[in-house]
Amino acid sequence: MTGPGLRPTAVLFACGMNSVRSPMAEALTEKLFPNQIYVRSAGVREGKTDPFVDAVMSEIGVDMSTHHPKTFEELEESGFDLVITLAPEAHHKALDMTRTDAVEVEYWPTMDPTLATGSREQILNEYRAVRDQLMMRIKKRLDWQPAASL
Repeated sequence: MTGPGLRPTAVLFACGMNSVRSPMAEALTEKLFPNQIYVRSAGVREGKTDPFVDAVMSEIGVDMSTHHPKTFEELEESGFDLVITLAPEAHHKALDMTRTDAVEVEYWPTMDPTLATGSREQILNEYRAVRDQLMMRIKKRLDWQPAASL
């Protein structure tokens, strides 16, 4: 278990379709903790890649071209210390994992930006808000420390 003050070594982010929130969280964690935390993402149902995710992540220098949505069943890994769920349906699925694995599960209610309407820029702003909220929560939960400047 990870408990306060202890950083997990393997984290799984989960949402509905592994198209928006969980892949953003996975990529942000990889960016913040390169080669420090093993991180993956999955969804409850099969999803498709989302071009708005590609757009807002490229704004901060993150390439999402290698992400392919996958379900919990398609995950090849197990043994995560922490599962962070970003949607209610993913939380229920993750809680099922605790029956067979010693894994901590946390629920981070996160808006679904695919529900946004309006102009392209208004929709992108909703995606940016989710990206930025996830970045802030990941930094806080995983105790991110900026690299010391020389």
